[in-house]
Amino acid sequence: MVRDATEAAIRAVLNEKDFLNELDDKIGDGDHGLNMARGAQAAHEALAELDEEAGLKEVLQAVGEAVTANVGGSAGPLYGAAFSEAARVVDEDCALDAATLEKIFTAMVAEIQKRGNADRGDKTMLDVLIPIRDSFAAENCAGKSFEDILTQARDAARDGLEFTKTIAARKGRAASIGDKSIGCEDPGAASSLIIFRALCAVWKDSLRE
Repeated sequence: MVRDATEAAIRAVLNEKDFLNELDDKIGDGDHGLNMARGAQAAHEALAELDEEAGLKEVLQAVGEAVTANVGGSAGPLYGAAFSEAARVVDEDCALDAATLEKIFTAMVAEIQKRGNADRGDKTMLDVLIPIRDSFAAENCAGKSFEDILTQARDAARDGLEFTKTIAARKGRAASIGDKSIGCEDPGAASSLIIFRALCAVWKDSLRE
């Protein structure tokens, strides 16, 4: 399931390359889709080198290293470092459940905050990733099935992307246009939603099998 979900996320990024470029063209350099597609292709090649039985930790580490080595721009190094940090904090044989996903997204958010000196409300990928992290917190999962938890996380991510349209950019190239960025979705937040939505679809399908 880990490999299938990762490959689905890779396909989603490749399919949305032009869309992400268009978003980035409005407030940035116009190359976010290109950079993300380059990272997705590198991740695909890295997965092909892994054993078929590779677990979550190995997959996260391979993806992190591939993205870090092959993707430029501002988002690439952040994504690469975040995946690598997520790999560091998970156990070798961990189950894919809400507790594990909270651990993963907590690590990813903290790494991006540290490296990007950003937080929620700055119009970045954190406006999607922080709501995802919070959706997996124990107090927000009590009494809910894993499928329902995934749905709430996906919906929170979607709402986070919508939120980026209402605020001015404070980080990156987009910060230079300030209030003119209001009304535009943040490209990094959009790519985070695209990845997570694809992961969720596979995870939820697996629960029904």
